[in-house]
Amino acid sequence: MNNDTLCMGRMDYINASPVYYGLNNGLLPSWIKMTDGPPAVLNRMIHQGELAISPISAGFYGLHHRELLVLPDLSISCQGPVLSVNLMGNYPIEALGGKKVVLTEDSATSALLVRLIFAQQGISPRFSTHRMRTPDDIPEGTDAVLVIGDAALTQPWDDHFEHRTDLGELWHRTTGLPFVFALWVVRRDYAQRYPEKVSQALDLFYQSRRQGYENIDTVIDKGVAKLNLERSVIEAYYEVLHCNLDDRKIFALEQFFERLYTHGLFTDRVKVELF
Repeated sequence: MNNDTLCMGRMDYINASPVYYGLNNGLLPSWIKMTDGPPAVLNRMIHQGELAISPISAGFYGLHHRELLVLPDLSISCQGPVLSVNLMGNYPIEALGGKKVVLTEDSATSALLVRLIFAQQGISPRFSTHRMRTPDDIPEGTDAVLVIGDAALTQPWDDHFEHRTDLGELWHRTTGLPFVFALWVVRRDYAQRYPEKVSQALDLFYQSRRQGYENIDTVIDKGVAKLNLERSVIEAYYEVLHCNLDDRKIFALEQFFERLYTHGLFTDRVKVELF
């Protein structure tokens, strides 16, 4: 990684658009190099040291917390329905024991949440992981699929499955807590070497997000244009999605990690460590 350049990730789903609005509209300095990708790609790139700062799946942070620090007050989270993280099935969840459940390869958090939901209920489906962007990706004999992000909003999954479970809503109903799907993180080694640069980047994120919410109608217009959906759908989406990370969300995230540990899905306990 070039000392003069900060390599940064940008999530290519519309859920992160408010955070990047200012950076996409004049705030981006020449010393930041931006790379776009879905969460799974950004997860891999920060793990391999190709990025210094990026949004990543919250579950991926939990798995690699020793090498990462969380940037304060930034997340993709919800308090109830999230609309874009759904388990689509031919049976209700409790009837999926022994059935074929396909997880999307695009996210770590949602896949871990699905595994946790089944583990807590003592249900053992046959899991596999595949690309899951359109119904054409559904393997033969599949009984349920996890779909996330823009694909969950735009594709006709209801034509193929009878049951839709919004995982944000399910988590909130069973715990009373918000759910954090994604975090912005910095590599620990980079933060130790260049703390001032990380602080500058953080300030830019806050300015960028503020401009995003000041121009939320423009953000909604771009979402409508990108996904070709009704404006009311995109408006509803930004109503339920939040991009902050307060103490309650950190507590909720640690509860998620603790449950993953309890059910053997994590090998160690995780405390969220902020930059």
